[in-house]
Amino acid sequence: MALEHAHIIDAIALDEKTGEVALIMIEPREWDGSERRLYALQEKGNAYLSFALDGEMAEEYPQFRGRPLRLQLECAHPPDALTATMITAMREQMAFQGIGFEVRIAPSGCGQSCGCAGGQ
Repeated sequence: MALEHAHIIDAIALDEKTGEVALIMIEPREWDGSERRLYALQEKGNAYLSFALDGEMAEEYPQFRGRPLRLQLECAHPPDALTATMITAMREQMAFQGIGFEVRIAPSGCGQSCGCAGGQ
């Protein structure tokens, strides 16, 4: 998956350590700081928030109802400066709603959640 597929939830998982539900976005491409990529990140983040806050997640995954939530961006490359600035702004806005936003860099793959065995 990539950010361009805004209305597809790449992965959802329960973090047993924290009790949080992680809505996971996967970006395997290198960051380029382009307006298009920044817009895609923003749109995907908004779609994930809508999925969680509008009740769709609770309907599809009732076992996650009432649990704390975080958005998690798993990427193969560290974000460039413009993307890092966008991530900071998104993190601050989500914090107002009690939602975390975490970035994980998994250079050898897209992360544990995708099943490719290349993750952390």
